[in-house]
Amino acid sequence: MDVIRRNTDYALRLVIGLVGSYGRGPLSAKALAYTADISFSMTSKLLQKLVSAKLAKSTMGKAGGFELVKLPSEISLYDVILVFQGQVCLNQCIANPRSCPKSPKCLVSKKLAGLQSYIEKYLKDITLDELLK
Repeated sequence: MDVIRRNTDYALRLVIGLVGSYGRGPLSAKALAYTADISFSMTSKLLQKLVSAKLAKSTMGKAGGFELVKLPSEISLYDVILVFQGQVCLNQCIANPRSCPKSPKCLVSKKLAGLQSYIEKYLKDITLDELLK
């Protein structure tokens, strides 16, 4: 089981490129694809999702490209993950307790819920500027 899906991993690579160029103007999708070692078509799709989620913006033209819309310190790793795969969830019973008839009394789900909370807090506490440190 992958907690972080492949597309999310690719998106995080692209975000690292955007963080590294923050404040220096937009980066082309081609340059980001090359640096992140991702196909241009996949890069374009992922960047458009970042734009739709209002984490990045695109500028057209010869000097155009993509850049973050907020300070890297204002965007968490969790924010990026949510865009590409939704909530990281350990088990269906955590995401939807009503899906399991044993949920109210299940000792395992109580422990998993604690781990789920820890993972979410951990990801929310990591801001994009910390990725390059």
